[in-house]
Amino acid sequence: MKRYFPSFLASIWLAAVSAGVGALWAYDYTPGGDAGVPSHWPSQSEITPDAKQPTLIMFAHPKCPCTRASLGELMVLMTHCQHRVNARVVFFRPKRSGADWLNTDLWRSAEAIPGVSVQADEDGDEAARFYVTTSGHVVLYDVRGKLLFSGGITSSRGHSGDNAGRADVMQLLHHEFPAATEAPVFGCSLLNPQYDGKAKDIPLIPCLRI
Repeated sequence: MKRYFPSFLASIWLAAVSAGVGALWAYDYTPGGDAGVPSHWPSQSEITPDAKQPTLIMFAHPKCPCTRASLGELMVLMTHCQHRVNARVVFFRPKRSGADWLNTDLWRSAEAIPGVSVQADEDGDEAARFYVTTSGHVVLYDVRGKLLFSGGITSSRGHSGDNAGRADVMQLLHHEFPAATEAPVFGCSLLNPQYDGKAKDIPLIPCLRI
């Protein structure tokens, strides 16, 4: 029995690793849920759309690690389209939050992107008007207030690199026909005042000593 015990433990460890890897893969590639962005710019919005060029908004949670990749993709997009779009990043800020709530590297990263303005969304009121619930969600409207694109600009959670969402937005801004006008959004829940930047729901792979 003792002779087979190490093999037994190894089998358990391999099964745990397989389950953990599968759970991580599912986590990375499971998009957030959104209720459907309005087809025309919401009249209740306090954000003024640009009358001369399309307006792009990325809704973001200042403590969501997945959003770092989304901001990186926004920087790539703006490198090619800076003078073709009015872009802004709107960060969720809950009521009664501390003065340091928005003092994060994500806010600073957004501010550093050329051609992008950054603002706070008090208690997620603007996100609610656009029916957005996932951090990293991008909406693009034309000068008439018509929705052109809604979705994410990464291929999975926290993954940087070429992806369909970013390509679609770039094609739209260059007056080309995109492959799609929607894309899944990979990010954390946007309207979460308790979120502290630690992805507690990411599964852990156990380590056994054999």
